[in-house]
Amino acid sequence: MTEPNETELAQEFQRCREEIIRALAYTGGSHTIDDVWELINKGDLQLWCGPHSVIVSEVQKYPQYQCLHFFLAAGRLEELEAMYPVVLEWGKQEHGVTRASLAGRPGWARSFLTKKNGWTASHLVLTKEL
Repeated sequence: MTEPNETELAQEFQRCREEIIRALAYTGGSHTIDDVWELINKGDLQLWCGPHSVIVSEVQKYPQYQCLHFFLAAGRLEELEAMYPVVLEWGKQEHGVTRASLAGRPGWARSFLTKKNGWTASHLVLTKEL
């Protein structure tokens, strides 16, 4: 898999823009669409576009391991299911990640991730507006 050049990346981002906006609705206002583009453009986030779906990932570096975090995902579930192993393999090959994570709506705990692929719920995230 070759890395897209800056023009191709911008074109793919624009093509997936509406799906990204849909996914951002569930982040609690942590990022705007412009924030996501800036982080992708800097290389802090990775953009994975399918024909009708999008994944935005992030490599998180901890002292004891590196984790591939699925920051955003939106689109057709069966397409996301086909895309996610490619993203995992990229993380392992390019960054040596040994774990993967996602934080999302409770429905993800009943998805293909847990039913077929061995993901488990390991944390509860609580939030409070101040």
